[in-house]
Amino acid sequence: MIIHNIPPVRHVVCLAGSLRRDSWNRRLLRMAAAHAPATLRLDVWDGLDAVPMFDEDLELREPDGPAGVRSLRAAIAAADGLIIATPEYNHAMPGVLKNALDWLSRESPEGEVLLEKPVAVLGASAGPWGTRLAQASLRQVLHTCGALVMPTPTLFIANAAGRFDENAALVDQATGLSLQRFVLAFEQWMARVAPALARPQAGLTIAR
Repeated sequence: MIIHNIPPVRHVVCLAGSLRRDSWNRRLLRMAAAHAPATLRLDVWDGLDAVPMFDEDLELREPDGPAGVRSLRAAIAAADGLIIATPEYNHAMPGVLKNALDWLSRESPEGEVLLEKPVAVLGASAGPWGTRLAQASLRQVLHTCGALVMPTPTLFIANAAGRFDENAALVDQATGLSLQRFVLAFEQWMARVAPALARPQAGLTIAR
């Protein structure tokens, strides 16, 4: 009788820092999810438009948070890791993304969901400069919230309009390879900073 351990499957929530349904960063995350290895499950969370502006009066009225905030907190709390793809607006991350992080930094029934959560950051922009400054500001906020942010590799995608076809599929081979390396590096980062995830699952397959 041979007993085989089932490889752990890590669950990663992916968040695009844009409200546009067909944004470059949402496309990028969907491509990452489609090409993730079997040991990773990437789910794109699309409820950012339901997260209201952070307001301490609202927080007092609804101690558990508004419905959109509760949904985002629950998704991140249940995940093994978080990937955030940010555009760059005026040399910084978008306000809707900063607002979501402000909510996530607060105490909640799930605790501080960003605290010691493995996080990876990337971004795409239609312009020629990529998203370096947006990612820098995003990293600063995530570090302040206690997240475990992957330092490298970095992925700054400029001129995004030329990297996708009309069906939102990546047509730039170099970008596709960089995205695959990025996702695999994040899997290794999660195993490094959250080693409990690297242990085999309790379930076993048994070959007789």
